[in-house]
Amino acid sequence: MLLNPTLEKLRALRLTGLAQALEEQRQQTAIAALSFEDRLALLVERQWLWQENRGLAIRLNKGKTAPAKNEN
Repeated sequence: MLLNPTLEKLRALRLTGLAQALEEQRQQTAIAALSFEDRLALLVERQWLWQENRGLAIRLNKGKTAPAKNEN
């Protein structure tokens, strides 16, 4: 498998969570026991969670930096 070009393309597509999950899966020996579909499902789930968490972090950060309203 051409891992480095694949990881570079995933990052270029802004699929950072998927790239991270793929790197982690390659280090886990037990993952080989799963079917292709199961591994793919784990990768997709990881990307989805990564995007959800990133969006939440951005919204939380915006809430912290918003100027306080003067309620006088």
